Amino acid sequence: MNVKKAFCIIFLFLILFSAASAVSAADDRSYSIDQAFLELTVGNNGLLHVDEIYDYTFEGSFNGVYRDIPLKSGQSIENITVDTEGAYSTVKVTQEDGMCHLKIYLYADEAHTQKISDTEVYVTISYDMYNTVTLFNDVGGLQYKLWGEEWDVGVGTLTAIVHLPGNTGNTYFLNPQEYNSTSYLTNNTITLTSNSIPSGEFYELLVLMPLNDFENATYAKVVHENGRENIMHNLENSVNERNFWNGTYLILGLLSLLSPISGIFIYLKYGREPKVDYDGIYERELPTDDPPAVVNALIDNSHDIGTPNMRGFEATILNLIDKKVFKLETKKDSDTDINELYLQIDKNSTAELAMHENTVVDILSMFADANNIVNLSGLNSDLSYESNAKLFMEEYSTWQSDVKHEYLDSATLESYFHETGSTLMNGISVLGIIVGIIILVLGIFTNLHNGFYAIGGGIVMIIFSFIVLMLPKDIFGQWTEKGRLFYLKWTNFKKFLKDNSLINEHPPESIVIWKKYLIYGAALGVADEVYEAMKLKEQNIPDFDDDVFLYHHYGGYYMMHNAFMTGESAANPSSSDSGGFGGLGGGSGGGGGGAF
Repeated sequence: MNVKKAFCIIFLFLILFSAASAVSAADDRSYSIDQAFLELTVGNNGLLHVDEIYDYTFEGSFNGVYRDIPLKSGQSIENITVDTEGAYSTVKVTQEDGMCHLKIYLYADEAHTQKISDTEVYVTISYDMYNTVTLFNDVGGLQYKLWGEEWDVGVGTLTAIVHLPGNTGNTYFLNPQEYNSTSYLTNNTITLTSNSIPSGEFYELLVLMPLNDFENATYAKVVHENGRENIMHNLENSVNERNFWNGTYLILGLLSLLSPISGIFIYLKYGREPKVDYDGIYERELPTDDPPAVVNALIDNSHDIGTPNMRGFEATILNLIDKKVFKLETKKDSDTDINELYLQIDKNSTAELAMHENTVVDILSMFADANNIVNLSGLNSDLSYESNAKLFMEEYSTWQSDVKHEYLDSATLESYFHETGSTLMNGISVLGIIVGIIILVLGIFTNLHNGFYAIGGGIVMIIFSFIVLMLPKDIFGQWTEKGRLFYLKWTNFKKFLKDNSLINEHPPESIVIWKKYLIYGAALGVADEVYEAMKLKEQNIPDFDDDVFLYHHYGGYYMMHNAFMTGESAANPSSSDSGGFGGLGGGSGGGGGGAF
């Protein structure tokens, strides 16, 4: 995946996120349950009486709230009452498919004509549950969800008081344990407070009580077998399983640290540069006599060291102009009265050229007329056609291969630069993106508290991996001593070309050197700076009888650059342009609720 595609994918995610945010913003109302208070009373006859109080805060207009109470097989619910403070109300109760559904309509006025809006309402629900307490041969038990996973929103704090039928021999457990804040048992009363509980999670109470606390327990479910050992076994397994998965998600989140740790290790082993005997600040002369395309491949294309880019191509054109293979002239367009730049190809001067230089000649010849003249001003238009653009990009790839074949084959490149560290880190980054996405998805689709660690770890791993893929090769790769010296000298030469004050202090002694500065400045991406510096020192550049200067003066550099960008885009059209045309929690209680 190249950088352009990666940014497209990231941009698509941002668009989707923005769309989702816009949809959310369109629904300009919200509500929260800041507090919940429950009082459970277990009677010695097995009846469970429940009082629930919910503190709703509404922002915007609402019709009311609802409460769903699940009923297991054999359980029933009776004596339901609803009271509200802060609003008038009416209630509709239905029971079907093992669920008792309470729909509570809330009104701002006694006449029940106005919706509630931007207010706080306390809703109290009371009811009796039958066959919820279970009596085994050896113990009585109540497993009850104080908060169910089906609520639309979470709760800030849950407080519960549980009254038991006897004062001694009672044991209680609260799960998941990460939501426990405080709890204690005094005589026959359990008092507890929870931490914030998010939506999609439950909070459950398990109480084991002595059998002799129950008398004539006609409202309890009776099971004629021992239960204590099995209950404790199931509880232990459930807690251990949850702890295992919470630990797993924590570990998955921490896995994100492996990417930077591996990056540090690979850098220390493969990325540290060798020391060389060179302490130059800048270079005034060409450090080596390599062709501009080779200098470009090794110095300017840091993301693919050894492969020349379009600046190297343009520098090769300048070099061929200097060799008189290409000659320039300007002609005024009769319609626009604008000077257009033309390039004349001298086919008789190509015999002594290197392979990659002949390829450049062949590429421009494709767009020449019968007299071997190319209209550089019109090249951008020619490359806007997909067929021309694809042909150009194919030949451009051939030119890149020629440069590598002639000067930078694998053995030669290895004498300048070792790619081992960069290759390893790229592989780790691709793997990191895949693993990061898996960890992120696992974190999103779990209700466990530690899923947040997985989400955070997955995001960190994905972002880190994308950043590493976009880093220059020489961060984790390593220059050889020869390559390091080459890199430092040419980088200092580039620094000299970019600094007008340095060139003004040490100007070239002849036009020939200025030309070399322009040619290699193009290969290093600083041709404009060289030309600007030259204009400060040489006031009559247009009068120089040299096509290298004419090429810059009439914008040949920009013409080729824009033509290349047009060709690259036209050769890879978006498929969307026309492709789419025509075509733990086993207890009772719990449930959930929401607002409407």
